[in-house]
Amino acid sequence: MNTSPRRRVLVTGGASGIGAAIADRCRADGLEVVVIDRAGEAIHADLSDPVSTAAALDEALAGGPITSIVNNVGAVFPGSVEEQSLEELEAAWSLNLRSAMQCTQAIIPSMKEAAFGRIVIISSRAALGKELRSAYAATKAGLIGLTRVWSLELGRYGVTANAIGPGPIATALFTGANPEDSPRTRAILDAVPVQRMGTPEDVAHAASYFLDERSGFVTGQTLYVCGGMTVGSVAI
Repeated sequence: MNTSPRRRVLVTGGASGIGAAIADRCRADGLEVVVIDRAGEAIHADLSDPVSTAAALDEALAGGPITSIVNNVGAVFPGSVEEQSLEELEAAWSLNLRSAMQCTQAIIPSMKEAAFGRIVIISSRAALGKELRSAYAATKAGLIGLTRVWSLELGRYGVTANAIGPGPIATALFTGANPEDSPRTRAILDAVPVQRMGTPEDVAHAASYFLDERSGFVTGQTLYVCGGMTVGSVAI
């Protein structure tokens, strides 16, 4: 369990789905949770908009230093390469990638002052490649790149950066992009070696490990929480 007094963690998109499960797990682990989302009990903001994001970050930091962050917010924008619009690509970039950069930059001074920090980024198995996911896969792969760079740049300050790549997780986001009656969806589920969908709590458990003070020698890594789907897809 994390025991530092008043250790605060920011969870973006923490009002529902995986983000809500992570926020709940952080509270159970003894952390003070700050959520930025456009709904629910949170600091309300449109994280796809830099101005709205900046205002929310100012409000979050007004309550005190934040030394941990879970960059969770994201959207899928499904479509083939021929159908994917440039507007969707820009929207995916701003919400999935730019918000992670902006939110992390805002708390780096707090982490440096504390000589401690934990950055967790929710990427996706789709970063390895998935049909109908040009915008989504590109931004989720970009998040893995950010994770690796930040681990190198911030390690000397006691800050770790790690990513989680969920596979099929039972959330509204998954079902919205993967219709239950679609043969493509059925093929995804049949390919899971553990023979079940993942849960938001599965991802939250992985995030808890990366956020823990005792995980300071693990950084720059991507953990696929996917029921074994990536076996054979990722190099040893």
